[in-house]
Amino acid sequence: MVRLATLLTCALLAACGGAAVLPQTSSAPELRLGFFPNVTHAAALVGIKKGFFQDALGSTALKTSAFSSGANTIEALLSGSIDATYIGPNPTVTAYARSHGLAVRVVAGATSGGASLVVRPGATLKTLASPGLGNTQDIALRWWLKGQGRSDVTVLPQDNAQTLQTFKAGQIDGAWVPEPWATRLVTEAGGKVLVDERDLWPGGQFVTTQLVVRTDYLRQYPDTVKRLVAAQVEADAWLNANPAGAQGAATDYLAELTGSKVSLAVTATAWSHMTFGNDPLPATLQASADHAVQLGLLEKVDLKNLYDLRFLTAVEAGR
Repeated sequence: MVRLATLLTCALLAACGGAAVLPQTSSAPELRLGFFPNVTHAAALVGIKKGFFQDALGSTALKTSAFSSGANTIEALLSGSIDATYIGPNPTVTAYARSHGLAVRVVAGATSGGASLVVRPGATLKTLASPGLGNTQDIALRWWLKGQGRSDVTVLPQDNAQTLQTFKAGQIDGAWVPEPWATRLVTEAGGKVLVDERDLWPGGQFVTTQLVVRTDYLRQYPDTVKRLVAAQVEADAWLNANPAGAQGAATDYLAELTGSKVSLAVTATAWSHMTFGNDPLPATLQASADHAVQLGLLEKVDLKNLYDLRFLTAVEAGR
């Protein structure tokens, strides 16, 4: 039993980038990248569709996986099924906390904004949906309800596509969702925006999507991670300089992923609710984590080692 416990401990440390020392190599044979099929993950959508990631990675093969929830994504990260992912702040903190600060590092930001509470006009707000228990929008909704003194509201975690259908059917009164789902609830289901989350943050800036890498992968393949970050910077620069082209690329890729194409007008409207940049806005992640703690959905965790921004600093400095 003692030997088995020792082996399990060593395996955990190796998976989380702890005591195990991994040899560094110039480049990884592959990089398995996760993302969500939402326009809040526009850097990933555009970076994959336009080839920015594969071009930057060179001989490293890029393999991509689309996820529908933060919970599934962090399970993939912690099990070593993916190497890096675009993901929201609250699932990131969950992965960090579950691994005692060992498993993941934030290497860049990607998106700010792009989340709203959309409701049916005239609804009394008894049942509201969020994308998943403890996810970024779920925490935002529950924190807002707490501030409003609305302990009588039921929060129903469900997939965003299901939320659109339950909203149309009148089974829920509203939902706090990321783009393009917020815009779709308005344009396709007659909803109205009650809260644009940007209005709740100083300067309207808060982290919605960031780029996270497994710590052991980062330590073993630092050159590959730097190339990944360079591709993120290039993708964000391109989509900011070419919004119409980026919106078209994102819309087309989302259609490939989901089998359903939204109009360019929906994408353009959703786009106007977001800003794209590489700053991970750590103060807003800390605030969101604090909200989760006060809501009883997260134990307090020290986030001092969560960020590793040396590659981002080097890329932005042209080094």
